[in-house]
Amino acid sequence: MASRKDSHVTLTDPRWAAIVARDPKADGQFFYSVKTTGVYCRPSCASRRARPENVAFHATSAAAERAGFRPCKRCKPKEASLGAQRAATVAKICRRIESAATLPNLASLARDAHMSAYHFHRVFKAATGLTPRAYAAAHRAARVQRELARSTTVTDAIFDAGFNSGGRFYATSNDVLGMTPTDFRAGGARNEILFAIGECSLGSILVAKSAKGVCAILLGDDPDALARDLQDRFPRATLIGADAQFEALVAKVVGFVEAPAVGLDLPLDVRGTAFQQRVWQALRKIPAGSTASYREIAALIGAPKAVRAVAQACASNPIAVAIPCHRVVRRDGALSGYRWGVERKRALLEREA
Repeated sequence: MASRKDSHVTLTDPRWAAIVARDPKADGQFFYSVKTTGVYCRPSCASRRARPENVAFHATSAAAERAGFRPCKRCKPKEASLGAQRAATVAKICRRIESAATLPNLASLARDAHMSAYHFHRVFKAATGLTPRAYAAAHRAARVQRELARSTTVTDAIFDAGFNSGGRFYATSNDVLGMTPTDFRAGGARNEILFAIGECSLGSILVAKSAKGVCAILLGDDPDALARDLQDRFPRATLIGADAQFEALVAKVVGFVEAPAVGLDLPLDVRGTAFQQRVWQALRKIPAGSTASYREIAALIGAPKAVRAVAQACASNPIAVAIPCHRVVRRDGALSGYRWGVERKRALLEREA
């Protein structure tokens, strides 16, 4: 009878589910001991699962040892968890990439991480959402932006940021900066952006277009606030109130908001980090009438652990409806936050459904 009671207590404890799932996210939150073996483990331990009537829970490793149990030799519960160790390793490699004049090759980085090149590549991408090369490129792009603000010449800024040739940077400068380095250095002063503000059932809508494509679709209640938001995004660009031809583009966007079945295919000027662009590209693959969770988007871009970063990329999306971040929901299907208001998100999804 006692064993049945012990088993029932364990099975009804929510911590037992973490043990059954060998959930690494539960590591450090509690430990469990097995009275038949005399050892205690972390929740993610890969050892054969103990019978529930033999299991007891402990808040800390010290508490388990005071109860007379010794640490498991397989999961080593007194040491940092595997996830924590990998996070520390990846952080160390990130610092090395950031401080290197040129990107170390993959084999060298893997040796520093004490992993094979293949395994290291997977671990790094899972932790950061980027490959080591893409991480280095994103970091150098950020350095270029800083250097352009303070260097004497554009060439100095490019080389000071770690690019070993101007040609290599100029080949990607439009994706990195959204304009030429010279124009970026001038605060976008030579860029012209056409814009217009219309009205739809969701409130005011602003559509803006650069020479490359639509660079902003903003929703809100106050037309003046939308115009200020656009000005803040492009502080030195010349904003031009659009003509009748551009008004037709605004009407097309409004038409899509009101009737999503008509579809919306626009050339876009998408400016963001490498990771943000991967997320936004994935969002555009979600068909109207469907939704995806943040976790599913993270898996789709090959970064299953970067769920929080995916959510941040969705929140940073400057192009409403054309990049449909409103189609991303929580894992349980519930609506989460939306940059332009949850009620607008709900309305868009209801229309698409």
